[in-house]
Amino acid sequence: MAPYFLRNLVPKREQRQNARPLLTVVMSLTWVQWAHLFSGWLAWMTDSMDFFSVSLSVTRLQTQFGKSTHDITTAITLTLLFRSVGALLFGVLSDRFGRKWPLVWNLVLVAILELGAGFVQTFRQFLALRSLFGIGMGGIWGLAASTALENLPVEVRGIASGILQEGYAVGYLLAAVVNLFLVPEVPSTWRSLFFTCAGLSLFAAAVRAVLPESEVFLRAKQLEEEQGTRKSTKEKTRIFLHESKQMLKKHYLLCIYAVLLMTGFNFLSHGSQDLYPTYLQQSKGFTSHDATVATIIGNCGALAGGIFAGWLSQYIGRRLTIIIHVLLIGAFIPLWILPSSFSALAAGAFCIQWGVQGAWGVIPIQLAEMSPPAFRATFPGVAYQLGNMVSSASAQIEATGGDNLRTTLVQNGKVTDVPDYATVQGILIGVVAAFVVFITIIGPEKHGSHFEKHKTAFLEGAAQDDAVMDEEVEREKREHGSSDEGSKHSTSEKVSV
Repeated sequence: MAPYFLRNLVPKREQRQNARPLLTVVMSLTWVQWAHLFSGWLAWMTDSMDFFSVSLSVTRLQTQFGKSTHDITTAITLTLLFRSVGALLFGVLSDRFGRKWPLVWNLVLVAILELGAGFVQTFRQFLALRSLFGIGMGGIWGLAASTALENLPVEVRGIASGILQEGYAVGYLLAAVVNLFLVPEVPSTWRSLFFTCAGLSLFAAAVRAVLPESEVFLRAKQLEEEQGTRKSTKEKTRIFLHESKQMLKKHYLLCIYAVLLMTGFNFLSHGSQDLYPTYLQQSKGFTSHDATVATIIGNCGALAGGIFAGWLSQYIGRRLTIIIHVLLIGAFIPLWILPSSFSALAAGAFCIQWGVQGAWGVIPIQLAEMSPPAFRATFPGVAYQLGNMVSSASAQIEATGGDNLRTTLVQNGKVTDVPDYATVQGILIGVVAAFVVFITIIGPEKHGSHFEKHKTAFLEGAAQDDAVMDEEVEREKREHGSSDEGSKHSTSEKVSV
């Protein structure tokens, strides 16, 4: 008999009498639910623009500061290294005080640091600002995901996860458009991209500021008032710290697994994106304009793949959807690195990013369902950014490998020695894709978990709440057999890590 984690790869579907069609659920959403989804998406979109402003400006930054590609990619590495600090800081603030104001101030901080990076005069100043920016950037994803997903009905969370995550692709796409049309036309050149990103981050902060707090936290406060158990801020903080310790004690293996999973995913995305414009220009001889256009085409594939995969995961499960899309990445690596023509390479970028961001489109809901419910901002955010920290040197690995592994480029009858970024990226992404498939197969899945019914982290017993809920689900399964009727975890299976 096959191992349990393989037999459970496709979740058993409940015979749910009250299940509603997707369109019916979508039409029933309130304007506040739509607004929260848009706010989370907008925050993640602007965060992506802010990050990729460096990737799209590598060549211009080399000219500005007189540095090599390896030196410039140090800024990318430092940003990724410090993101885990921001994820922990803002995640704790969000799980303790609510989703709204921690995200607002997080976006304001990002805007200030992005604006400051546009005014720097030395490379040392630039590295310092991008390091601090990493702290601000690290908090955005966990807060954006919890804001967008926790107030939505279970039936739409799969496609909402894909929409949310593809804010990342849209941000890269918009940054590429600004880099294509605005940057070459203004005296400030690359700085104008940073200024634009800062302005959009402030806009995202304003949007979140005018929206109400998450229903999860509003219900928790209402419950306190109804039960007459309202506690002081000091008492709530004491409870939060206690529940955090209990969560780590109970779920330490799950924490380790989540970091390993996100390490693979971050190597997958950053390894295929951060140095991509530089690869096209230096290894394939494209102009900056053509490299940017190819990047835009690749992000169109990412956008479509992420939304499609999020929708698909609602029916065939989170892990199986991830595995299918990662296998697509492996199949299209040759098209991504071997051709020399613009059309073929652009098609390769579209297909690769469909696979990369298709797999990524499942991650917001997979981590939200997997995480201890009371810590839906801290757990996914910190796991994500610790994975980012481990994979932070991906761009530098590729830059160093390309410098050491050389190839020749023939342009206008002239043979030129150039870095072989194609081979380096192909090897790296192939190895990482295999790792992601393996780590996904052996991992847990709580498909369709009703995590919104659990306690918040400042309420007593929050760390044990998910265990009680799971015990109730298992008891109901034994009572009702394989149908799982009445289960609180629709289409979910108990899995172990």
